[in-house]
Amino acid sequence: MKKIIALVLLTILAVTCFAGCKGQETIVVGYTIYAPMNYMENGELIGFDTELAKAVFEGMNCKVVFKEIDWKAKYTELDSGNIDCIWNGFTANAADDDGVQRSEKVDFSYNYMENLQVVVAKKGADIATKEDLNGKIADAELGSAGESYAKGFEGTTFKGAVKQTDCLLSVKTDNADFAVVDAQLAKSYCGKGDYADLEIIEALSSDVEYYAIGFKKGSELTSKVNEQLEKLASDGTIAKLGEKYNVATSVITDYSSQK
Repeated sequence: MKKIIALVLLTILAVTCFAGCKGQETIVVGYTIYAPMNYMENGELIGFDTELAKAVFEGMNCKVVFKEIDWKAKYTELDSGNIDCIWNGFTANAADDDGVQRSEKVDFSYNYMENLQVVVAKKGADIATKEDLNGKIADAELGSAGESYAKGFEGTTFKGAVKQTDCLLSVKTDNADFAVVDAQLAKSYCGKGDYADLEIIEALSSDVEYYAIGFKKGSELTSKVNEQLEKLASDGTIAKLGEKYNVATSVITDYSSQK
């Protein structure tokens, strides 16, 4: 009888490991500093994406490690194995500056959040239409959806920065006339604290974009993470994180149309 019980327990353990990560596998998540998705507070990395990633991989019996990356090198980091996924407000329904759709470079999880690209300028800059941007200097994070959107405005000069927050600083210090950044980030910074003099020019926003998690082509992690997203949507975890980080109106918790 003891042998039968032991065999059953071993079988259960094997099935559990197969369903998630084997032997406390470590998953490395590539990110950049970007409130409210991934950012530092009191020396700790927090944010919507940070907490969601922890919850997802905990459900897979995996250990998660976060690695800050240069966003324009995200594909190199992923393909080289330095990271296992790109999870940082990663726009899925967009092309990179080379014109290639991102979905051709990586496998994406379910879309879990809506976003927009927005134009940020100083208050009183007299920018309201596309024509007002003619002759102006634009800034956006290199390798981002914001870069592609910024370069779509005619008659502008593009700078390019390493981080989205650097773009906001460029506008604040008059090194750029406007920046194109993710709406989620812009809403976290503009009109507040050091960026109280910046505002979002709503009329120049892009069409709706969707955030998803990027994996290597053919990765087994994609479907496993999707399973966890469904569970965390069903038990209310994703909605609660949305409330906590003030993105409740943007989170997606119904993935039925994406299957």
